[in-house]
Formats: sequence, C-alpha cells, structure tokens
Amino acid sequence: MFSHIMVGANDVQEAKVFYDAILGTMGHKPGVIDDKGRCFYFTSTGIFSISKPIDGEPASAGNGSTIGFAAADPATADAWHAAGLANGGTTCEDPPGPREGATGKLYLAYLRDPAGNKLCALHHMG
Repeated sequence: MFSHIMVGANDVQEAKVFYDAILGTMGHKPGVIDDKGRCFYFTSTGIFSISKPIDGEPASAGNGSTIGFAAADPATADAWHAAGLANGGTTCEDPPGPREGATGKLYLAYLRDPAGNKLCALHHMG
C-alpha cells in the first residue's frame, strides 16, 4: 500500500544517527545520504526517508501521527527502544510491553525522534 514515508528533520545528520541506531536493531542497513542532503533507508517493501522541509520552515511532528516499524519479536522492540533513547530519542506513551489490540495481543514500544516525530516498534504476538 505504501511506497515510502518521509519525515522532516532540522538536522538530517543527527536524525541519521538516531535512525541508523533504531533501524539497525531491526537488521536494516545505515541510511544513504543523497546529493540533496536527504537520507534514505531502502527495503524490499518500501523506503523510509529523512529530509529538511523543502519550504525552509522548521521541521515539526504531525499531531496524531505515528510511524510504525515491524519488530520480529519483543526483544527486538526493546533493543529498538533502548537504541532510540541512547541516540537522542525520548520515550512516550506507556513503557514497552504487551497490549491488547483490535487485531490481538501486541508488543509495543514508543519513542519520539529528535524532531519530535512519534514512532512505534510493533510485534504481533499471535
């Protein structure tokens, strides 16, 4: 359904350090900076990217927006969360752990990136 997701950042290099750390816990390669200073993470199912806003205004987080990353298991979600906190992210929501959702039992971990974007690592527990 989705081809890509792009988030804004005021400092793409700072954001790259953060995303390299959290996405690395999920087995993804470090991001690639293009000639326009944007950072891209390529996977077989889509692209995640970071850019300074093209309108020149400061980056801001979307109110009510969450970007979810699939975690292979609860340990990966916990490692993702810890890597985010160690690389400029802040925790939000409840601590990482199991939750009951509309689609069954989930393991969730939430962070905000350095620009304030809300992120989630999600593992379907069956």
